[in-house]
Amino acid sequence: MSPFFAETLRKLRTDKGISQRELAEQLFVTRSTVNRWENGSRLPDVAMLSRLSHCLGIDVGTLLSATMESDESPNVIMVDDHKIILTGSLPVLEAAMPHATVVGFTRPSEVIEYAKANRIALAFLDIEMGKTNGMELCRTLLDINPHTNVVYLTAYSDYAFDAWSTGACGFILKPITPENIGAQLKNLRYPFSLGGTGL
Repeated sequence: MSPFFAETLRKLRTDKGISQRELAEQLFVTRSTVNRWENGSRLPDVAMLSRLSHCLGIDVGTLLSATMESDESPNVIMVDDHKIILTGSLPVLEAAMPHATVVGFTRPSEVIEYAKANRIALAFLDIEMGKTNGMELCRTLLDINPHTNVVYLTAYSDYAFDAWSTGACGFILKPITPENIGAQLKNLRYPFSLGGTGL
């Protein structure tokens, strides 16, 4: 079935502070039905997805996307115009997400081409990248796929306020560590499976 949908539904429900039983009552289904959706053994039909989106206060497209997503090996990218930063950071990302496909880029143009050909689950973007600003790249990536999670990487906390206005879901001060990566993975707007570890 779809572990991605199960995790998405569970996170959306808990973020709303709704129990499985309360959601079931709103949908006129049993609690065990909701439990099956959240353990990945069943998927709701299209009509039920519409009712779910109404109860959770989200766009139905978010749930539809989750039902179709295959996240056995989610694509995770890191973009930094300094190769030495990529060299040191990519192993940290791979250790935190061993079941993900982790790819590094130094040129935003290559990132855009990659994003058009591959569904990116999570993008770590440097904010200052020569002529191209990471916040501009964020907007482009979200135009290509609105369900991409974006986390900014920077050495300057001054950018934090402006960064939130671009649709990003996180912000890390360099250098990255297993601890700050782990903290970000718990707060993704569109969660995805990490294989054996889960979110």
